[in-house]
Amino acid sequence: MGRLLRVRRLRAEDWPLLKKVRLEMLADTPMAYVESLESARRQTDTQWQERAAAMAGDSSVTLVADTGSDGGPLSGLMRVVVKDPQQPDRPLQAVLISVYVAPQHRGLGLADELLDQACAAAREELDAAILELGVHQDNARALAFYARHGFTPTGASKPYPQDTSKRELIMERQLR
Repeated sequence: MGRLLRVRRLRAEDWPLLKKVRLEMLADTPMAYVESLESARRQTDTQWQERAAAMAGDSSVTLVADTGSDGGPLSGLMRVVVKDPQQPDRPLQAVLISVYVAPQHRGLGLADELLDQACAAAREELDAAILELGVHQDNARALAFYARHGFTPTGASKPYPQDTSKRELIMERQLR
């Protein structure tokens, strides 16, 4: 998996690391995220602290990859949240969001490790039977990655929020 990275839970006190990696994510692959870089840059430190606390809370699982040294940069991130509202005719679903691996760690297995742990957390900790995600129609690399990991297109899509002429394609994977 590259250079001695560990996957761990995001902690509330990681907010400066979260801020740095989020700005990096938005600059690197703006089409992959609904939030704009400009919007994220306008956030105050208090807002970043609140965001990290929420992401580290019990209602979701946020996984990060780092070198194991406190204060070291985050090299990857994936977040799983319970899908709301729950549809009574379907098993509990979770949604994978905020997926990122730093360029220097791509192709080395870090994304695979993060996704494996995200799927396990969705199944075991959030009790989800299905993990859903949305991918920008032009993000061929992400579409191929998820397909390799057992995600299949649902046939559903929705307008991409930052460019409604484009679509966000919905994929899902059975977890149980």
